[in-house]
Amino acid sequence: MTIFHSQLAHSQDINVMFKEADNLEIKLKEPEALDKYKQILVVEPNNIKALVKATELSCAIGGRQTAKKDKHLYNQSALAFAQRALAADEKNADANYAMALASGKLSESETENKKIVAYIKDDKAYAEKALAINPNHGRANFILGKWYIDMVNLNSIRKNAVKLFYGGLPEETAESAIKYMEKCRTLEPYFMLNYLELAKVYKQDNKPPKAIEVLQKLVKLPIRTADDTAIKAEGQKMLDEMN
Repeated sequence: MTIFHSQLAHSQDINVMFKEADNLEIKLKEPEALDKYKQILVVEPNNIKALVKATELSCAIGGRQTAKKDKHLYNQSALAFAQRALAADEKNADANYAMALASGKLSESETENKKIVAYIKDDKAYAEKALAINPNHGRANFILGKWYIDMVNLNSIRKNAVKLFYGGLPEETAESAIKYMEKCRTLEPYFMLNYLELAKVYKQDNKPPKAIEVLQKLVKLPIRTADDTAIKAEGQKMLDEMN
């Protein structure tokens, strides 16, 4: 077999594996999809698409673990995938988004204050890098929007840690969160988590009509991920309480 034909066969094999992984995600079989992306990475260790998908799925599966230790292990695994993506191409918007995603999740599961603040910093910094490369990256817009509202809602211990290590808290909060999440809504109209978090921001910012409008759209969205059923149920409960 010539080198050209060998490369062609290799490319076709990878494409088949991506299709299989995608089909598993459609069937909401996320652990199996993650395993498939890991198989792709055995063949192509620097495949950014597979590394980013592995980051996303590790975060999603980790988020559903009941034990904090298990959550943290999945989040650490997610960061390792994201770091590999960034090492493969630091100017890739998806790779920077993956770093922001994993850092944000680790800031939630970490217990050491200094590390929490470092992850909070990285969460914002990498989301901003992703948007500097591609301003229309929907998920990076969501992450940055959520970062701003999270700064408002930090518990007192974490807030003090951020003030100490970060030199204070950002002045722009709900307004910035709304700006970035609304842009995400335009770019990713089926990304259900963005709707839920945006509705929460509107409610917290004393804009109930806007929150209701967002929730009414959320509850009509199709189920696309393993988390969407729970997100939709939370959105419906919130809508029922506000009506």
